[in-house]
Amino acid sequence: MKKSLITILMLLMAFTIVMSGCSSDTSSSQESGNPATGDNPVNISVFSVQESGIDIPTNQFTKFVEDKFNIKFNWQINPSDGAKEKRQISLASGDYPDAYLLTHYIDQFSQADLLKYGKQGVLVPLNDLIDQYAPNIKATMEKNSNLKTLNTAPDGNIYGLVAYTECFHCSYPSKMWMNTEWLKKLNLEMPTTTEEFKNVLQAFKTQDPNGNGKADEVPLSGSIEEFGVRIIPFLMNAFVYDDDRNYLQMIGGKVQSAAITPEWKEGLTYIKSLFDAGLIDPGAFTQNAEAFKKIGENADAEILGVGAGMHPAIFVNIDPGNTRSAHYNPVPPISGPSGISYATHDGGGVSPGAKFVITNKASEEAQIALIKMVDYMFTAEGQTNGASGMKGIDWTDPVEGDVALGKDSKPMVKQIPMAEGEAPRNAGWSGMAHFYMPKEYRDTFVQGTDIYASDGYERRLYDATLLYEGHEPEELFPIWSVWIDPAEIDEASLLQTNIRNYIEQNQLQFITGNKDLNKDWDAYVKGLENLKLDRYLEILQKAYEASK
Repeated sequence: MKKSLITILMLLMAFTIVMSGCSSDTSSSQESGNPATGDNPVNISVFSVQESGIDIPTNQFTKFVEDKFNIKFNWQINPSDGAKEKRQISLASGDYPDAYLLTHYIDQFSQADLLKYGKQGVLVPLNDLIDQYAPNIKATMEKNSNLKTLNTAPDGNIYGLVAYTECFHCSYPSKMWMNTEWLKKLNLEMPTTTEEFKNVLQAFKTQDPNGNGKADEVPLSGSIEEFGVRIIPFLMNAFVYDDDRNYLQMIGGKVQSAAITPEWKEGLTYIKSLFDAGLIDPGAFTQNAEAFKKIGENADAEILGVGAGMHPAIFVNIDPGNTRSAHYNPVPPISGPSGISYATHDGGGVSPGAKFVITNKASEEAQIALIKMVDYMFTAEGQTNGASGMKGIDWTDPVEGDVALGKDSKPMVKQIPMAEGEAPRNAGWSGMAHFYMPKEYRDTFVQGTDIYASDGYERRLYDATLLYEGHEPEELFPIWSVWIDPAEIDEASLLQTNIRNYIEQNQLQFITGNKDLNKDWDAYVKGLENLKLDRYLEILQKAYEASK
């Protein structure tokens, strides 16, 4: 189910790196001509991951770039399941290809991978290749300092390229979607405060809004997976900023833990009150996405009052003919007793690491051909042909009357809908081609104006996210883009895992009553101190200062 959610999300978005001392054998990329002269193509071996509906060797975009850049690919294709393990095995064995061209939401090189294999010489620094053969990549990094930071290791080398997919609605993941049909039936208004939110949930629980005479309503539910489905962040953000992963906040340029503040304790007290009143589905703390959707799509009656999620398709069907999707509309960030109404904000789908690397097995000709190919995908045409499919097959130019997703954007790309029963067109690489999709690019895609229709779904999410935009704190710790000192990265990774698990285990115990917020709070804070929280924050602060 998690994979299906990933598929849904990335379709919306596309609407959008051995052992030390391995040889630099170039046998896998021998060629009999020079790509710059139009002679015989350069042979290049590439490790890739194949998604559903795509056959990479026969794909039309594959054929297009092979012709355009005089390449003959030797694909090492892997299914999504186990892709990360196979990549790691290929590197550890020394039997690795000329390049890795990955799909970042399935698997990619972490920053630690890049530093490890870069220092071993397995990965070729891309700096000189970009300077000489990739004007679009070079210009883009000069224009976009965030992209340059993401791509540039602390030693100044670019060992790989990230997938810069700046998804607006993804950048505010922790949303709530409320059944507004129930609000109308019970003559209630959209809540704006924590107390009003609690009162609405209470009404959903006790006043039979689905009208079947049964007390079967589930006031609030969510899941424990990805895409904003965890219920705590939205609620905690009315008390203190909750980034929903590392529990960090920035104050005066200093990174701190939000999870030891009095406000965090106050937020847990509020959430516990909802749980004690039976207003939170206990399954929200244990269930996967499939179980969550069974609540939203309950066969006998509509029973879900409020669902947590980056987008409602996580818990209700949005296919043509659906009957419930339009019932669920976004709840703007609610205010707590102190007037705080934060919204979780991150890089919007931009994850640190790299989806594309070149190894020391690649010949000079192969390196040049590869970087030129990727440089093409740093143009609007190249990115669209690669990620969305070829022009004339999967997209075309807009016509008069078409409306772009962005409010002030000129429509540039109009997707050609799939006919019912139509076979996959196999004309693009989807996520494997995600290289540079900033918000201003994504905003130029044509979208329908009916937000409840299938062709207007992205606009629905865009409009919903406008309600959250600006509710992030003035200072954010950009954990998605900072580079940690290579000498400290293993230590930081272990500390991060232990601290995060401890916070999440304890917040659940406090909410469900297994621990007492008054009696056990000091011991909880002491536990974080024992897990070296101060050392973790020290490492992060150092990385933040270096990134600046």
